Amino acid sequence: MGNYPRIVVEPPGPKAKALVKKDEALLSPSYVRFYPLVIESGKDCVLKDVDGNQYIDFNSGLVCLNVGHNHPKVVDAIQKQSSRFLHYSNTDFFYSEVVDLAEKLSEITPGKFGKKVYFGNSGAEAIEAAVKLSKWHTRKHRFLAFTGAFHGRTLGALSFTASKPVQRRNFFPMLQGVTHVPYPYCYRCPFKLSYPSCDYWCVDFIEELVLQKYVPPEEVAAILFEAIQGEGGYVVPPPQYFQRLKKIADKYGFLMIADEVQAGMGRSGEWFAIEHWRIEPDVVCSAKALASGLPLGATISGARYMDWEGGSHASTFGGNPVACAASLAVIDIIKEEKLLENATKQGAYIMKWLNDLKNDYEIVGDVRGKGLMIGAEIVEDGETKKPAKEETMEIMMRCWKRGIALITCGASTIRIAPPLTITRELVDSALEIFGDVVKKVEKK
Repeated sequence: MGNYPRIVVEPPGPKAKALVKKDEALLSPSYVRFYPLVIESGKDCVLKDVDGNQYIDFNSGLVCLNVGHNHPKVVDAIQKQSSRFLHYSNTDFFYSEVVDLAEKLSEITPGKFGKKVYFGNSGAEAIEAAVKLSKWHTRKHRFLAFTGAFHGRTLGALSFTASKPVQRRNFFPMLQGVTHVPYPYCYRCPFKLSYPSCDYWCVDFIEELVLQKYVPPEEVAAILFEAIQGEGGYVVPPPQYFQRLKKIADKYGFLMIADEVQAGMGRSGEWFAIEHWRIEPDVVCSAKALASGLPLGATISGARYMDWEGGSHASTFGGNPVACAASLAVIDIIKEEKLLENATKQGAYIMKWLNDLKNDYEIVGDVRGKGLMIGAEIVEDGETKKPAKEETMEIMMRCWKRGIALITCGASTIRIAPPLTITRELVDSALEIFGDVVKKVEKK
């Protein structure tokens, strides 16, 4: 794998340009693409475009391909299931694939208590199910969520999303009763404090200035959170944050819903990122890498919470047998190939390398992450920390043109999220290019 990346024609090449032109004429303008990368095929951690260029994939197809592109065991599982039957609606009938997957998910999600699983088709659907389940079980209708959060674009999930105004503009009114509180973004503390001298004021704020002032805690059904914020900038909370948050949830009796759509399925070096804080959420939402990019979402909750009655929530395609077969293979691969360990090992190596880069170049303001969910925040000035939006986009584009497929998040953060199968050789090849690009952009 050491001969990658390979750029044979400056991207976008002529075939890519032609397809992008047709795409612009035919597809919804609500889609926003990072750059004109037109995929022809993929194998493990390498992408090939329609013009023959080959890239090291440092975004895993929006973190859906944790076991890499076209893993042979995933492809085999899909082919075998497809030859048997493609669909028969888990909502209305029975088949073993959905039961087998529910059993495995119950085993790997945090907590030794009994669990039940609802299957949908996406991360947004997993969130919708968690919200409806919380309403049903608690008979309460208020929620807490976080600034910077991304939970999906369906109207209910969008009510919890607070990442970019464009995602919410012109869609008011949304689901009522959602109150957003500041996320623990220590590099850009919303309270202008510093960790650890802040003594977790961001947690105390929730109780003292939200629950005791204007959100009646007895009316709160749940708090929805990302253990590591994804679209918000790959933001990692401080060590005791979730333990302290759980004390508040336990005190007032509302559920904790962990959105693990982006961080889950091993991305952080644990099956689910919340495990780094040793917390057992009441509900866990998974999608993206759950079925190696096939449409599948899962809402896994303590069995005692999933007490809604038949017909109260369902999905015709949720728990599709082909997607379930792929997901069963994904879980086996992560275990057999020790990908949690590889995510931890390669992630620690990348973090150290990026921190060394940060010491040499002021444009790299902050480096943060867990496992292979890593953000490098780009700033104009180390003192003011002003987001360097143009420079961030330039770094992304230059990397792409040189064969590294990575993307941005937050105001000005480069996200590094290769498949968990990534080798040191490919990591070194990608980081060498990334470092050279940062050097050129800073000195520009």
